[in-house]
Amino acid sequence: MDTEIFLQVDNYISALLASEDVALTNTIKSLDEQGLPQHSVSANQGKFLQVMMIACNAKKVLELGTLGGYSTIWLARALPDNGKLITIEVDKHHGDVAHKNIDNAGLSHKVDLRVGKALDILPKIVEENEEPFDMIFIDADKPPYTEYFNYALQLSRPGTLIICDNVIREGKVLDENSTDEKVKGVQRLNKMLSENKKVTATILQMVGAKEYDGIAIAVVNRI
Repeated sequence: MDTEIFLQVDNYISALLASEDVALTNTIKSLDEQGLPQHSVSANQGKFLQVMMIACNAKKVLELGTLGGYSTIWLARALPDNGKLITIEVDKHHGDVAHKNIDNAGLSHKVDLRVGKALDILPKIVEENEEPFDMIFIDADKPPYTEYFNYALQLSRPGTLIICDNVIREGKVLDENSTDEKVKGVQRLNKMLSENKKVTATILQMVGAKEYDGIAIAVVNRI
């Protein structure tokens, strides 16, 4: 597998269609400076999220897994002036870094950053009886991906787009005997998607700056 060509093509696409400004590059730098892992989406993946938002006319978005706020910035920039993004981050230090990066990008007025375990926060959002989200991006810890998806369904409407990142794990999902909890988590999600009648879903393999992985894309069915 020639991973170098994947990186070169990803850089080519990003240079043409997903160029980063100072707010985005500074966000990536902040991860190293503050001891956060470099697990953000790539620039091209960030642009992909924006395209998906525009395609479904998203005005209200939910993100699970903020990290340093890189993907959050891409998402928030695709919102209209009256748009709203709720993003959930389990780690307080990560949340502090993300808050600063989001503020530096001038997007704090659109972003509601909530710190804590998603499985604690999501039920509260359900109880708030908020209007359904137009798009939901799941890029958090992998073992409870199925539980996250089920909450996403509760917070959706017919036509809501749900995107789950990192569901191929460099092909490790093919190992039925894997003991890796991350792999087992996405295997469980992928199997659930194959049986769930509430959504129309598929999985796209992805290569590029983030090497080899994939994303699940599901649309909530119209009744």
